[in-house]
Amino acid sequence: MGRNQGISEQQLLDLDHFEASPAFSDRERLVLRYTAAMTETPVDVSDELFAELRKHFNPQQMVELTSAIAWENYRARFDHAFGIEAEGFSAGAVCPMPVGRHPSAV
Repeated sequence: MGRNQGISEQQLLDLDHFEASPAFSDRERLVLRYTAAMTETPVDVSDELFAELRKHFNPQQMVELTSAIAWENYRARFDHAFGIEAEGFSAGAVCPMPVGRHPSAV
């Protein structure tokens, strides 16, 4: 799905170290920082990060971005709670695990 939206193979490979990757723009890194902060337990989005996002996105875009991230977090946690596993639709595709994080922490 991401490839159809313009996400490159290199971005998928570099996702776990996006901060240092030249495959991402500054704006994409900002969104990924926001995503990581929203995924923490407890959620920890700093005022500075939110203010920086507001420089790049209008209020409607912020709502859409935040709801998309929140929905994916909900879906992932729901699936984990019920032990729902991947169905193999993306077998052989890139799916890097975050470095230094236990899979159940996602």
